[in-house]
Amino acid sequence: MKVARTLVVDIGGSSIKCLLSGLPGGAAEKRKFDSDACMTPARMVRGVREVARGWHYDRITIGYPGVVRHGVPVREPHNLGRGWLGFDFGAAFACPVRVINDSALQALGSYDGGKLLFLGLGTGLGSALIVDGMVLPLELGHLHWTKKRSYEDCVGKAGYARLGKKKWRHKVQRVVQDFSDALLPDEIVLGGGQSKKLKQLPAQARLGSNDDAFAGGFRLWEDDSLTLA
Repeated sequence: MKVARTLVVDIGGSSIKCLLSGLPGGAAEKRKFDSDACMTPARMVRGVREVARGWHYDRITIGYPGVVRHGVPVREPHNLGRGWLGFDFGAAFACPVRVINDSALQALGSYDGGKLLFLGLGTGLGSALIVDGMVLPLELGHLHWTKKRSYEDCVGKAGYARLGKKKWRHKVQRVVQDFSDALLPDEIVLGGGQSKKLKQLPAQARLGSNDDAFAGGFRLWEDDSLTLA
């Protein structure tokens, strides 16, 4: 019996990473190409086809850096070009495609059951909640912590540059505690490049990996118990 092969495409502001399921080297065999503020979906498709040359895939998972509802982007991304809304990814790739928010994708790759809160400390603050297999992308970073600043203003890259390492770490501890008190997760996973700059992890938290996005992308097709909000 033929095993369906899944290609995961994780879209970022500086690079787009791809990995095919079933490769013997796992995440070490990922391929990538540069991204920028002018990246359009058509350019993304061309880039993926180029780096995935020689790989046979039956279906695709796309991790999208923006708001997704019912598998469809509903807002243009902040750090890429325009044209993502209404783009037909299935037609462009000529195979079935599922689109999911990139933070939700990483959360899915980290999920072991119960209620998981994922917080992605990167350029901004990505967030997602998984409750008993229900995947809920969130936009917690856009909530205002003070009158002038949002949560992602405080704990994203801009906050790190403005506050310095010591004060930024303190802010992260407080922000994570705020969301933990409000959402009552069983576990918190911290992802994103900025998370590696923490000296001590908040209570209930563990570090995730960027490679969790690939595990989540494979799982999206393979685990029938999951539900996407």
